[in-house]
Amino acid sequence: MNNFMFLFSLQPWFFVFLSMLLYMFHVIIYEFHRPSKCSGPPTFPVIGCLVSFYKNQHRLLDWYTELLAKSATKTIVVSRFGARRTIVTANPENVEYMLKTNFNNFPKGKPFTEILGDFLGYGIFNVDGELWRAQRKLVSHEFSANSLKEFVMNTLKDEVENRLLPLLEGIAKTSQVVDLQQLLRRLSFNMICKVSLGVDRCCLDPSSPAPPLAKAFDLASEISARRATEPLFLVWKMKKWLGIGSERRLRNAIDSVRDYVEEIIHIKKMTIQGKGKYCCQDLLTRLILGGEDEQVIRDLTISLILAGRDTTSAAMTWLFWLISCNPEIEQQLIQETKFTKGKTLDYESLKELKLLKACLCESMRLYPPVAWDSKHALVNDLLPDGTSVQAGDRVTYFPYGMGRMEALWGKDWFEFKPQRWFYKNGKPKKVCPYKFPVFQAGPRVCLGKEMAFIQMKYVIASILEKFEIIPVRSDQPVFVPLLTAHMAGGLKVSVRWRDQ
Repeated sequence: MNNFMFLFSLQPWFFVFLSMLLYMFHVIIYEFHRPSKCSGPPTFPVIGCLVSFYKNQHRLLDWYTELLAKSATKTIVVSRFGARRTIVTANPENVEYMLKTNFNNFPKGKPFTEILGDFLGYGIFNVDGELWRAQRKLVSHEFSANSLKEFVMNTLKDEVENRLLPLLEGIAKTSQVVDLQQLLRRLSFNMICKVSLGVDRCCLDPSSPAPPLAKAFDLASEISARRATEPLFLVWKMKKWLGIGSERRLRNAIDSVRDYVEEIIHIKKMTIQGKGKYCCQDLLTRLILGGEDEQVIRDLTISLILAGRDTTSAAMTWLFWLISCNPEIEQQLIQETKFTKGKTLDYESLKELKLLKACLCESMRLYPPVAWDSKHALVNDLLPDGTSVQAGDRVTYFPYGMGRMEALWGKDWFEFKPQRWFYKNGKPKKVCPYKFPVFQAGPRVCLGKEMAFIQMKYVIASILEKFEIIPVRSDQPVFVPLLTAHMAGGLKVSVRWRDQ
């Protein structure tokens, strides 16, 4: 009786709440499967597209791509309960507007930096404004023409000629099966450590245990990326506050990464004290000699390792898979490589590998190392296609989806066709960076773009000239995005001498 009287006293509020619940159930049960006139996901009052988002959480890339392909503007709006309103676009005009025309209104933004802040801190990929400009200026020296030539002559030659190729020779002799993705990740990790930190690194052989730093990087990257795909934004925040589950594992991984990098910084400082200006001039040394704050040095170093380790290895892994499915293109690459190998494989001769560069671009069109990137609008805005942007909206440009748009690449977009990167007369095309934004574009265009192409060309040309890479799997690999993309389960291959 007392309970009944209590409900009766709250009758107006009780029935309002009950009416809302009944309406939500009505919408979900009776209207969810009704065809929608709009090109975006099915969206309802209060919950937005939470149900369809949750159903497609395991295939967000393809789900977004399907929705974008149906959109006349190649832009969709995703609104769901518990998350920020998101605009996803595959429209090059919108991408140019975000990354260049109205660059100042689309910074990374606090919501983005909050997701990655625990891992990347104040590193270059996670900051805006003056802090970003200062760090960009600090690292720009690494990518000057002279630095790139030195990179080819020293780091690449040492790692490939003295370490990678002898390892592949041993694998070929013993007919082992090796995970090529893991091998290329270790190679890229070694290179970025040598260039940025001036330290020796891990064993290339994938059969040896992965170094603790690499394991910690993998775990921290995966959990940080999954924060952004939680159906409810508060889920990961609550786990972090309680110190449980994935957030606890993330904290431990980040501690391991930071301890390792801070130890390297300490050792480097001791070396500088002993050698002074005669110390080797890697990036870390220059940052220390420049008097930079130790936290900035640490966070910048972590960002550079993350970018240099995973992006190039992912692009090379997918290319080896694609050319194994297209033997005629592989033969053309071998002929181009043999022609260049008649000369010294240096900075200038690498520029002549035009077909190889086209193959890399085509591979990254289909499987971009960074599948999507988001900014957050400072004030209300209007994109060129007429999409209204509200202050605080997440605005995402989507290289993965853009590479699959018939409107951009034609009806054969699903084919691996390096010739689409050439004119009919054989000259390479200059493709608009806002149509192909795998290295971003505008003021935040990737400083390491040229170094990445040099590294990938050198490694792939050196391998193809001597070895056949034969995947042992026949099924279609699965593309996993996270912070940087990779091939699920790796790429298991056998290695044979080319003359066999």
